Amino acid sequence: MQLIGKPDFKPALVAAFKNYNAAKFRGDLIAGIVVGIVALPLAIAFAIASGVSPTVGLVTAVIGGFLVSAFGGNSVQIGGPTGAFIVIIYNIIQLYGLTGLAMATFMAGCILLLMGFFKLGTIIKFIPYPIVVGFTAGIALTIFSTQMPDFFGLTINEAVPGDFVGKWKVYAANFGSIDLTTLGVGVASLLIIILTPKISQRIPGALTAIVLVTVVVWVMREFFGITGIQTIGDRFGDLSPSFPRPASIGLNMESVNQLLPSAFTIAMLGAIESLLSATVADGRTGDRTNCNTELIGQGIANVVVPIFGGIPVTGAIARTMTNITNGGRTPVAGIIHAVVLLAVFMFAMPLINLVPMSCLAAVLIMVSYNMSGWRTVVGMANNPKGDIWVLIVTFLLTVIFNLTIAIEIGLLLAVVVFLRRITENTTIKVYGEQLDAAADTDMSHHEVLDLVHGVSVYEIDGPFFFGAATKFDEIMRSSAQEKPVVRIIRMRKVPFIDSTGLHNLQILIESSQRENIQIVLSGVRENVRVALHKAGIDTLIGGDRICDHISKAVCVANAIAEERNRISSVSPA
Repeated sequence: MQLIGKPDFKPALVAAFKNYNAAKFRGDLIAGIVVGIVALPLAIAFAIASGVSPTVGLVTAVIGGFLVSAFGGNSVQIGGPTGAFIVIIYNIIQLYGLTGLAMATFMAGCILLLMGFFKLGTIIKFIPYPIVVGFTAGIALTIFSTQMPDFFGLTINEAVPGDFVGKWKVYAANFGSIDLTTLGVGVASLLIIILTPKISQRIPGALTAIVLVTVVVWVMREFFGITGIQTIGDRFGDLSPSFPRPASIGLNMESVNQLLPSAFTIAMLGAIESLLSATVADGRTGDRTNCNTELIGQGIANVVVPIFGGIPVTGAIARTMTNITNGGRTPVAGIIHAVVLLAVFMFAMPLINLVPMSCLAAVLIMVSYNMSGWRTVVGMANNPKGDIWVLIVTFLLTVIFNLTIAIEIGLLLAVVVFLRRITENTTIKVYGEQLDAAADTDMSHHEVLDLVHGVSVYEIDGPFFFGAATKFDEIMRSSAQEKPVVRIIRMRKVPFIDSTGLHNLQILIESSQRENIQIVLSGVRENVRVALHKAGIDTLIGGDRICDHISKAVCVANAIAEERNRISSVSPA
């Protein structure tokens, strides 16, 4: 992986047009229309749950969906607002308002662009799975908790706290204000969403619920005088179909310093979710996503969307899979999906005003259930304890505090667990009198090397980084019963050495030399030899004492020990 050079920017749309034909367009057209219909209720629901107007969700889906498809690195990726962003968006709006959200989203887009230009796409895909499962489950529970007032029709005359525990205290205090009609609408919506796929997999359950329940509620209002069920129009007023004009973001150093942690969280979350969605899509289509181009495409979308007042964009797994299932195979399907949403925005906005809030709450409750991945959480119960603790801590931090803290501390915990495992798997073997040069290899011929008295061999099996370096130093000092003449450090199984390993090695060499003990290095790989040369280790011990094979190292060490022993034997007592 190179971090410099020409940017790895090859949009999938450009490649798709090289062999495009009418048959592919028919598949993309059908898939684009279906995905547009599926995306409609989700864009509205995610926007409302995030604390913004439904029009913001639609604008985000239109612009973001178009840009992700036009500039991304996956042929079937569908971009737009997703449930994963609800928590972070809501918190940013509470703290910094819509202006702060626009700044954070713009900054996140810039971070994604830099990640793509510096070719970090492959690295992002290796974010530890327990972290992804932990914060995804935490986000799902948080989304679920935010929908209780709308689903139950609670009358709450006080400000609902932003934290999880505070929310549920307010809900419990006002639980006696449940509106049974609103609850009935929510339950009916939930049942329609659950049962629709059992009738037909091609019919979107969320859209079916919204259409049927909206019609029923409208009839109840118009003909039976039942007006207690709150709709989108009741809460937000009549939504305007006019497309927003671009506006300045207005960044300054003070806002950058304040919003950088939130922007980083948006960027990381967007990168993880989009590349996870792309990986799942590749498994179904057999294609291969250009991860760096995908990050650049996501970055472009998140830079442009806030200029039009939109919220963060990323790849949406459910919509992407819907696209594949309905025959979409090129980014044209994603562009058509954006056009469908634009048509709805321009011509069907008065109908969206009639959608009941409890119905949208049911949509989001189902989203949170599917997002929770509880089966995956249960399935990970038999995983190593370190992974389970990373998952639990990330989950609790997401729910109790916020996603920014959860991702940062989750990554830190994952790094600590990883380093601990690497340290535990890096072994140090000590040899005194004889050594089998072919041990732990596939060679049938075994070459047994005799070690002269005073020669000790320490073999390092694993990376020689800071944790292993400390472990090696402790074992080496505790294993020697008498002071050796020569220490051979066998490094054939050391794939790399970091700065701490080099530092510890230098200290070992210098302290050994003060004690009149010589050091010989064996089996040094080329990349490790380069690191030793840059650190001046070859000058410290002599280039002839860095050997590429153990037999050469033993010859050098035996010669030194024999000469020392000979001098000692003829010296006067």
